[in-house]
Amino acid sequence: MSRPTDERGQVLSSLVAVLAVVAIVAGLLVLFGTRGGDSTADQPSSATSPKPSTKPTTGPSTIVASVPKPGESETPVPPTTEPTGAPTQEPTPEPTQPPSSESTTAPPAIPPDERPAVEVYNNTGRKGLADSVAGRARQAGWTVAGADNWHGKIAESTVYYPPGMLDAANQLARDLGVSRTKGALDNMKKDRLTVILTSDYTG
Repeated sequence: MSRPTDERGQVLSSLVAVLAVVAIVAGLLVLFGTRGGDSTADQPSSATSPKPSTKPTTGPSTIVASVPKPGESETPVPPTTEPTGAPTQEPTPEPTQPPSSESTTAPPAIPPDERPAVEVYNNTGRKGLADSVAGRARQAGWTVAGADNWHGKIAESTVYYPPGMLDAANQLARDLGVSRTKGALDNMKKDRLTVILTSDYTG
């Protein structure tokens, strides 16, 4: 009669042992599960850690790139100043010399024997202007054929010349202080120079 009670006790003790093993295994699984979660939680932290390392690398790279720029801008400055100074000095004397020589050289004067006759006309309201300018022409070596008033509109004081007398007209204009020469009009004589004085004449 004592055996069945012992067998039941053994069965119960075996069940308790199985439950204890199951509880231990479950506890181990829980522990490993939490550790795995912790390890996964550590991974993003390590992934985020290199991000700030990349940011400072970009910072100094931009600074290094900006440093050589002022150095590069300084190097082209001296070569630009050198060529600019050289050509400006060379061409300046060249154009100045030819006009100076041309301005100093004047056409040769026409001898008095080869000069044509001159007529002087007053186209202003100033009385005696034609006579006074005619006297000035005589003093310069010109032969004055007449002096009178001119009726009509003349733009400015002019020495009119017939064909072939341009040089004589230019010399007479210089002698009398007249600034313009022009071909003779149809109503003027073709064998002499005609001087018409307007209000701009200061003589």
